[in-house]
Amino acid sequence: MKHLLIFCLLLTAPLVQAQSNATEKAVLDAEKRRFDAQVSKDYSALNQLLADDLVYTHSNGNTDGKESYIQSIRDGKSNYAAIDPQEQKVRVYGNTAIINGVCLIKMNNNNTPTDLKLRYTDMYVKKGGQWQMVAWQSLRLTQ
Repeated sequence: MKHLLIFCLLLTAPLVQAQSNATEKAVLDAEKRRFDAQVSKDYSALNQLLADDLVYTHSNGNTDGKESYIQSIRDGKSNYAAIDPQEQKVRVYGNTAIINGVCLIKMNNNNTPTDLKLRYTDMYVKKGGQWQMVAWQSLRLTQ
């Protein structure tokens, strides 16, 4: 009986790992779509990818909710030219995922180009079958 139990556990381990990898990929895909939507100003995609109770903490310490963050992109206060992730590590806990990463951001606010290198932590929660970002916090790194 003991050997049968061990055998069953060994058979299910690859399946669990495959499910974990698929979930991590789904979260990273949502993150990429969000970055792309910020650059392309795709408000419909942002509305789907950002949770209604979003808390977005910028690297300067200012915070936004979902509505005010999307409005800042509409108004050009947050004008993203490019977002390039350099590092990303995903940890999944059921319907919650945390990403720790580093990204390079090119902005063009008030016709002033700015390059930022950020270390960030963000959190996604699976709601209604899709991953939505509920929190972002970042800090500037020296280039």
